[in-house]
Amino acid sequence: MNGASVKDASIRGASVKAASIRGPSVKATSIPPKWRQITISAASGLGAGFAITFLSSSISIASAFALMATVITYIFLATRAKRQETKFELLWPDVVDHLITGIQSGMSLVESLSQLAERGPRELAPYFAEFNRQIRKNGDFNSAIRWLQNQFSHYASDQIFEALILSRSLGGTHLLQILRMVGDFIRQDLALRKEIEVKHGWIKNSAHLSAAAPWLLLLLLSTQPATAAAYATGTGVVILISGIFMTAIAYLWMNKLGALSKPPRVFGSANQKPPRVFGSANQRHFLTRQAGV
Repeated sequence: MNGASVKDASIRGASVKAASIRGPSVKATSIPPKWRQITISAASGLGAGFAITFLSSSISIASAFALMATVITYIFLATRAKRQETKFELLWPDVVDHLITGIQSGMSLVESLSQLAERGPRELAPYFAEFNRQIRKNGDFNSAIRWLQNQFSHYASDQIFEALILSRSLGGTHLLQILRMVGDFIRQDLALRKEIEVKHGWIKNSAHLSAAAPWLLLLLLSTQPATAAAYATGTGVVILISGIFMTAIAYLWMNKLGALSKPPRVFGSANQKPPRVFGSANQRHFLTRQAGV
């Protein structure tokens, strides 16, 4: 027995020594989303440029389409990321429903908020888990609510949290009535904004198609040698640059006209930027802390 124990100990010691010689394992580094978007956009532009060069044998036309493909790809990726973050707004009616259900089942307000870390929307779970930790640490409800309010930085969350603070200061007698009223207001506001965004989307898509039509015509004509030769001259290059410049101005202008302004934050700081909730560093930090508890 003693010989076997000594042998096992020597093996473990050798393993530890080998691990110390190898050093710490190299952690995989993730590319930031912004640089990932730039890389994909550049690759898309290069691919479009080579394809147009193969079709038209015109470097000037291919360069124009490569630049436009790069910008369009980057705008598409940035818009998709922003659209994923706007899904965050749709979670607040579910939060109100979970709070109402928890309070009706006999839980206190603090317990209902803490339960959102397990039964609420998955994207919000790390923040309410941290809220629960702060409540257990110092017991200051207002401070923990203000922390949540600063983290979310959204007008809908401001309304919910301010309603909770007001109801708690009044003894909680009208809490359910206030939550139902706030939930109905948020749902109506989201439905109205969604309807306006759909109507704006039709107009913006028509404007995008109108802006792309001349370039699609140029793409078809570029297969002819006479067109490629015409745009290879200095005058042709000036026309291409002017076309890109005017298309960019028209695109920015119609996006500005069709943009729907966000409701201002009445109860919070309007200058504070909202966090990146989907796949953000804050979420990974809280998930790691929660898993380590």
